[in-house]
Amino acid sequence: MILAKKIFGSSIGKKAVMAITGGGLVLFLTGHLAGNLLVFAGPDAINEYGHKLRSLPALLWTVRLGLLAFFLSHVMLGISLTLANRRARGSSYAYNNTVQASIASRTMIYSGLVILFYVIYHLLHFTMGVAHSEYSGAHDQMGRADIYRMVVLSFQQWPIAACYVVAMFFLALHLSHGIPSLFQSLGWNSPRFDRIYKRVGLILSIVYFVGYTSIPASVWLGIVKLP
Repeated sequence: MILAKKIFGSSIGKKAVMAITGGGLVLFLTGHLAGNLLVFAGPDAINEYGHKLRSLPALLWTVRLGLLAFFLSHVMLGISLTLANRRARGSSYAYNNTVQASIASRTMIYSGLVILFYVIYHLLHFTMGVAHSEYSGAHDQMGRADIYRMVVLSFQQWPIAACYVVAMFFLALHLSHGIPSLFQSLGWNSPRFDRIYKRVGLILSIVYFVGYTSIPASVWLGIVKLP
């Protein structure tokens, strides 16, 4: 209890927790992207992937609850730090800081909120099948949940595909600043490595954007389609 109070009672502690949770979420994004890209291998590959995940409910729910804790902590601490910074700095400092800061760094709170709302929508759609339920619930010939069919039918609808692409843009924008900040918050920054961190952040954000948006784009181009 005392340790938690020390950590969450200071901006340094909050930033460190944000860095750790952010790093965990980036690792999840990597694994999630690898799973999503199985759609290019055809219905059997991605449906079997989903089936294997569902066959391990204990592990699946442990990961889900851990991700939820990481995500909520990251969001709440981000809002808390943003509000504290705005209260603390004066107008002159804020102006100078804004001039020097990148667009990604100035819009972190906004891109983060867009991601938050999209994650809720994404879960309601692809995980729970509540949103756009007409595209979910089908099973393939082997009795597995037909994830491939749901993905194709969903992204054939331009509002769903457009929403996904826009959300991935804001995710990439968020990560382009968030990844370099992760290292700085953990005290690993130095003039020698800061430029490397920024390049890594930019490259990874582009990789995630291209990787994730390649799926709806391929559906629209007819590369990924129903058998």
